[in-house]
Amino acid sequence: MRSLLVVLLCGAVALAEHHGDPLSDKDHFQGDKHDAKFDHDAFLGKDQAAEFDELTPEKSKEKLAKLVPKMDSNGDGFIEEAELKDHINFMQKRYVNNDVERTWKNYKSEKIVDGKIGWRDYREMVYGSPDGVGQELSPEYTKMIARDEKRWAAADYDSDGKMDRTEYGCFMHPEDCDHMRDIVVEETDGVVDLEEYIGDMYRPSDYPELNGKEPDWVQSEREMFKEHRDKNADGKLDKDEMRDWIMPVGFDHADAEAKHLVASADDDKDGKLSAEEIIAHYDTFVGSQATDYGEQLQKHDPSDL
Repeated sequence: MRSLLVVLLCGAVALAEHHGDPLSDKDHFQGDKHDAKFDHDAFLGKDQAAEFDELTPEKSKEKLAKLVPKMDSNGDGFIEEAELKDHINFMQKRYVNNDVERTWKNYKSEKIVDGKIGWRDYREMVYGSPDGVGQELSPEYTKMIARDEKRWAAADYDSDGKMDRTEYGCFMHPEDCDHMRDIVVEETDGVVDLEEYIGDMYRPSDYPELNGKEPDWVQSEREMFKEHRDKNADGKLDKDEMRDWIMPVGFDHADAEAKHLVASADDDKDGKLSAEEIIAHYDTFVGSQATDYGEQLQKHDPSDL
């Protein structure tokens, strides 16, 4: 149960700090600086991306080659943007489903009644008490429980005080449910000023070679905040501005990522990707750390994608 608590706490913290695309916890760009890990998470799903991180380039290419035909839904030998988009959506849904299933199946069977779990049972299993009586909790845990209770109420779509697996999925991944948009914004603590906005992405200690001077991309983000994020120019992001930043309406993340991947690997500029182009740009799609551990992992992992 302790491991389940860690999973849930980490997931909640990550959600509270999440500013941007649900395809990855990483920012795709920080100014003009590109983070390839975003592409890996989007293309493979976050759990599978972690597995590929431990493989050598040779093993990464081998597994990637087996995946390419599965994306080619029309069987023409090429991967178009639409096929990439479908693949990215599939991998994202699979990641979310697996993540929800991992925790749902940990709940004791006697706590699941008619396919549902109640808040008191959830609280007891995760935090050790159904109501907190007699518990001494740190302020961090107290805040986490309060946030869980609010999120629970929002995800409880039929307001019966219990969660079925679908509602529980929205509880675990509110960014994927339209009716949870406000709770995602609320969990960011509401108002963000310019320095908090920059501080979420940049720490001077990460760039010791610059001796305190900000990288160019940080200045670009400052301008982005002033010119585009802070629509009413009051020096901070209110809830409406936060909502537009975190969960923009009408923006298709999978479509944008598919376009980016095609543009990155389309060497002959024909608007689609051959298997050879994808393998040649394997580091864009899957990356590799080329570790000895990766070799050992592959030897004991006969499963294919």
